[in-house]
Amino acid sequence: MRLLFLGDIVGSPGREIISRKLGTFRKERQIDLVAANGENAAGGSGLTPRICNSLIESGVDIITSGDHIWKKREIYDYLDSTDRLIRPANYPAGAPGKGYTVIKTASGTLVGVINVIGRVFMDAVDCSFTKVRDIVKEVRRRTPVILVDIHAEATSEKVAMGWFLDGKVSAVVGTHTHVQTADEKILPEGTAYITDCGMTGPHLSVIGRSRGPIIERFLTQLPTRFEVASEGLEMHGVLIDIDEGTGKALKIERVQEKL
Repeated sequence: MRLLFLGDIVGSPGREIISRKLGTFRKERQIDLVAANGENAAGGSGLTPRICNSLIESGVDIITSGDHIWKKREIYDYLDSTDRLIRPANYPAGAPGKGYTVIKTASGTLVGVINVIGRVFMDAVDCSFTKVRDIVKEVRRRTPVILVDIHAEATSEKVAMGWFLDGKVSAVVGTHTHVQTADEKILPEGTAYITDCGMTGPHLSVIGRSRGPIIERFLTQLPTRFEVASEGLEMHGVLIDIDEGTGKALKIERVQEKL
């Protein structure tokens, strides 16, 4: 089977390229399942039920998230009501929603999708390593095809997670930094890995925001309002081919599609 994972969707520009590009790209590349990180899809920070539904209508099967998922209060009840949007699994018990799901492709293949968040340079949460280990054991009772989105700041933490899960899951993909890395690989035990999938949105920007105010902030250190940029729309992510029987990755390919 072939899985597409898209890096952080940023604001209306990110949603625009999804709505205009994803359907055709999915058909051309014969993609069985599309997952995407959507925590920045609403105004560049957060996600709403309406926007989540629009992404699903545009062809995204499952939406992962990160620390910004809590920015829009209206998403809390939605998280509890859907299997198509997940939040990082290692938030404390009592947080809305859940951190993993199992979804069936059109051909009938079950795919587990797990979301965890890092702890280095980020908020204090439960250990992502022990949490994902326990969830993987549970999901593997249903399917060997498992994707893990680790939403983290530190490269070392993501790389360590890849090695930790090598042979236990089909793919470990990093999100959060909005800059696609060039280290995609198949690890020795059959797990596809990339440190960061990049950003789906306006690339003539500073990680999705208008350049001027960001530069002014660096120059003056004064409070500045950061607006979502609008130019240079690109859809970044990875295509992963997976053996449905074993769950091992066969190929990983970076995606950089311009509108």
